[in-house]
Amino acid sequence: MFGKKQRNVYFCITKRNHTQNKPMKKKGLILLAALLLGSIVTFGQEAKKSEMQQKAETELKNGNSTSARFLFIRAYEDYVNKGQMRQGVESAARATALYYRENLYKEAFDLLRRVDQNIEAQKGAAGSAKATLHYLTTKERFQMYMKLHKPVSAMDQLSAMANYAAISPDEDIKNDLLYNRTLYLYTTGQTAKGNATFKEMADKLTATKEYDKVDEVYQTLIANGRRSNSASLVAESYKSYMAWKDSVNALKAADEIGALKKQIADNEATISDQDSSLTTRYAVIIGLAVLAAALAAALVVGAIILLRFIVLTRKQKNTINQVNENNALKAKFISNISAQLRPTLKKLDSKVPEVKALQTFSDHIETLSKLECSAGEDVEMEDTQVTEFCEGLMDQIRGKVKSGVNLSVKAPRMSARINKDYVSHILLHLLSNAAEYTPEGGSITLEFKKRGAHTHQFLVSDTGAGIAEEERDDIFKPFLKVRDLTEGDGLGLPICKQMAINMNGDLTVDPAFTRGTRFVLELHA
Repeated sequence: MFGKKQRNVYFCITKRNHTQNKPMKKKGLILLAALLLGSIVTFGQEAKKSEMQQKAETELKNGNSTSARFLFIRAYEDYVNKGQMRQGVESAARATALYYRENLYKEAFDLLRRVDQNIEAQKGAAGSAKATLHYLTTKERFQMYMKLHKPVSAMDQLSAMANYAAISPDEDIKNDLLYNRTLYLYTTGQTAKGNATFKEMADKLTATKEYDKVDEVYQTLIANGRRSNSASLVAESYKSYMAWKDSVNALKAADEIGALKKQIADNEATISDQDSSLTTRYAVIIGLAVLAAALAAALVVGAIILLRFIVLTRKQKNTINQVNENNALKAKFISNISAQLRPTLKKLDSKVPEVKALQTFSDHIETLSKLECSAGEDVEMEDTQVTEFCEGLMDQIRGKVKSGVNLSVKAPRMSARINKDYVSHILLHLLSNAAEYTPEGGSITLEFKKRGAHTHQFLVSDTGAGIAEEERDDIFKPFLKVRDLTEGDGLGLPICKQMAINMNGDLTVDPAFTRGTRFVLELHA
């Protein structure tokens, strides 16, 4: 937050504005979830990084989060063996963040528990040093509980952070505590207390003339408000920012005037001491005039910059309001479009291919709209026998495949908690597509794999022509292309993707599979 590296803080608002992660159910409550996607807060001087940590950061930069997580844990163990606990705890914190980024909370908590045990096992370490390390692990728990929407548990961790910060001699930790307390207060709707805590932090840094750090905090809050489309957060941040900026400009102007006055006083003293020639006196007077002119010019330029900033701020507020209004109108149109089309379509002959295509398109739009509107709501799960479930789905496409196509199911005899309606829809759609595009003599496979204590996958593979790499991301996005609806509306995969998201999972194409196409449906229990 206040060091050379800065943690990115993501603001999640209500379910309408955020469909990729399960949002908070409380109406209108802003969630400030601190996710470590690349950088971690460090306090004090930064030590030289080990080779293992550098490899982990490279993997993370390349998007290989699983490999990066493994390497960060290796770096942590290596640092602990060398007695470099500070660097080790920071590496473990980064691995923890990559765990709960993928909703692997049990693994994240287990890792933090192991780190705390190693901290306590240090022989001869001062209590203040241990407090600094415990602060870092406790902060990760605080951020996980914030992401899990458990404010009571998050408050317990925040209280523990306060105790550790009181013992730690690191001033940056105390500043970071103020920042996280501010986030918690804003998250739980305690805006007035949040503003007061934020003001305490800003005043503390302003008093030490660390204006750039305060400005960085405000810019972070404003940027996060824009990313989350939270107009209220942006407006509140701008309001506070402008008030603080005005006061800082006044302080800076006073500092500049004070410095100039001191310089003038020093020059006058020099003139008084060295009043030996009129030439020297005139030169000093001219210098003072130049300084006064420079001060006046600086004040004029500052006033112009301030006015331009005010104008830009107003324009940005108007732009944010317009974007929010357009998004609301777009969502309303999409949710109502099928209802508006249905009465007209019912009057037409559904046997005509074009009419049938329009009716199917209307149904798909309505389905996609309902799924998006229900994002964030609990999806009913039930224990299901995996083997029988998968074999039943495969039986439904046997009559659709071409001659000689081999169908196989690889599913262990075990149960899994799933929403049968959603999973059946997704897998049948994928299997039907595979049946259509797999040539004679090819193969189609449906697999189930357990990937962790709370994670499992369904995989649908075929030996068809495959999907071009540049098209893999677009196939899950609706309405990207103008299509002949009689050949398909392109909404099948977007609907499946949204169903997976509503189940706290995801649907992707496996880029490593090169013998055709493999879709991966990953679900988190």
